[in-house]
Amino acid sequence: MMDLSPMFTTLLHILEVLIVAYFAFLNILYAISVLIASQEMVRTSMGGHQNLMKSQLEKGYHRPISVLVPAFNEEQTIEASVRAFLGLDYPDFEVIVINDGSSDRTLQVLLDGFELQKSEEFPSRLLPTQAIHGVYRCSRHPHLLVIDKANGGKGDALNVGITHATRPLFCAVDADSILDAEALLQVARQFLEDDHLIAVGGTVRVMNGSHVRNDVVHEMQPPRSWLERIQVVEYTRAFLAGRSTFSMMGVLLIVSGAFGLFSRKAVLDVGGYRTDTVGEDMELVVRLHRQMRDQKLNYQIRYTMDPICWTQVPQDMGMLRKQRNRWQRGLLETLWIHKSMFLNPRYGRIGMFSLPYYLLFEAFAPLLEVFGYVLTLVLLLVGHLDRTFAVLFLTMALLYGMLISLASLGIEGFMVQRYPRFGDRVKIMLASVFEQLGYRQVLVVERLIATLMLSRKRGQWDTQQRKQMEG
Repeated sequence: MMDLSPMFTTLLHILEVLIVAYFAFLNILYAISVLIASQEMVRTSMGGHQNLMKSQLEKGYHRPISVLVPAFNEEQTIEASVRAFLGLDYPDFEVIVINDGSSDRTLQVLLDGFELQKSEEFPSRLLPTQAIHGVYRCSRHPHLLVIDKANGGKGDALNVGITHATRPLFCAVDADSILDAEALLQVARQFLEDDHLIAVGGTVRVMNGSHVRNDVVHEMQPPRSWLERIQVVEYTRAFLAGRSTFSMMGVLLIVSGAFGLFSRKAVLDVGGYRTDTVGEDMELVVRLHRQMRDQKLNYQIRYTMDPICWTQVPQDMGMLRKQRNRWQRGLLETLWIHKSMFLNPRYGRIGMFSLPYYLLFEAFAPLLEVFGYVLTLVLLLVGHLDRTFAVLFLTMALLYGMLISLASLGIEGFMVQRYPRFGDRVKIMLASVFEQLGYRQVLVVERLIATLMLSRKRGQWDTQQRKQMEG
C-alpha cells in the first residue's frame, strides 16, 4: 500500500462519500419515479377517458390540429410515414410536410407518391425562416401540404410549418415516425379537459423489428440486435418512469421532438423554435415555462401515457453515438441559454428543482461517472480501495439499475402487451441486464466527449441514416 498524506487521504474519503451520496439520491429519485408511474398507469387504465373523449368528439368538441413533419433525406421512409399520418382518426386535421433542403429524392418521392401539384400560397412571414422554393398540394388529399425550402435545420423547418399551419394546435412529429391511428384523439383529449394546457408530450416506442402493413405497425417483435433491444428498455424507462414523474410534479422540461402537441399561439408568442441549437425541442419547452412565469400566467405542460408514436432507433453503435452526442449537446445548450433561471425563485419549481436536477443528474452525469471510474482505479493502484465495499456497491448499482428498467417494462406490460410471445419478453428483459455491461459505459464516454466539444460543434447536426420499414 502506498503511503499518502493525511490531507490527501481525507480528500479521497470525502470524494468517496460524495459519490455514494450522489448515486444514492439519484436512485431514490428513480424509485419514486417508478411509484408515481405505477399510480399514473392505474389512473390512466381505469379513468374511462376513451368513452368520454369519443362522446365529446361526436358532439363536435374538438380542437383542429396541424401535423408538422420536418424531413431531411428521408426518401426511404417518407411516403409510408405520410400515408400513416393521413390515415389518422381525427375529425379535423392537416398534414404539412416540410422538405428541409434534402439532398436525396425525398421531394421527388413525395411528388410522385401523392401526385402533388404546385400551389401559389404565400402566408404571412410570422417567423423568420430560410427561403421557400415551392408549395405543393394534393388533389386526392386536400389536407396534405408539402413545402420545399432551403436547408435550415429542424427548428427552421418547424417554424415554416407553424407559419403555414391553419389550425390552433400543431403536432410536431419526426418523418421516420408512425402514429397510432387514435393518437391525435388521445392527446387532444388533454386540451379538451384543460383550457390552460399549452403543450403535451406522448409516449414514443421503438418500431425496430416490428412489421408495418398498410402504414400501420403490426406483429410487434423485438429488434434483431441487442443494441436495438437495449434502446427499447431505455425508451420505456425514460417515458413511463421519468417523464410521467416530472409531469405529475409540474416540472416537465422535455416534450419529445418525435411527438408533441402544442398551442400554436403560445409557440408563436415566444418566437417559435430556435435554430441555433440541436436541442430545439427541450429549449422551446423551457422557454414556454420562462415566458409564462415571467407573465404570471396560469398554464400547464404535461406528459400523457396514452398516445403512442412509433420511431426508428439507430441500428449501429456509430449512429447511436452520434445521436447521444447530439442529445448531450442539446441539453447543455439549453441549460446555458436559460442559465439565469437556475435557483431563481421567480421561476418556482422549474428554477429551483427541475433545471438544477437536469444540470446535476443529466448534464454532469457523464463527468461524474467517468470521474468515479477513474477514482476507483486510482484507489486500486495506491492500495486504498476497499475491494469488498467496491464490489458490493457496484453489484447493488447494477442490480438497482436493472430493477428500475424491469419495473418500467412491467408497467408497460400491464397497459399493453407489446410482445405477445413469452420468449420475446424474455429477450427485452435480458436487454436490461446487458445495458449495464458495456453499453452504458460507452455512451457515458460519448456524452463526456460531447460535453468537451460543445463550443466547437454548437448547433451542428449529424446526419442519421434511415432504414426502410419492414412490410
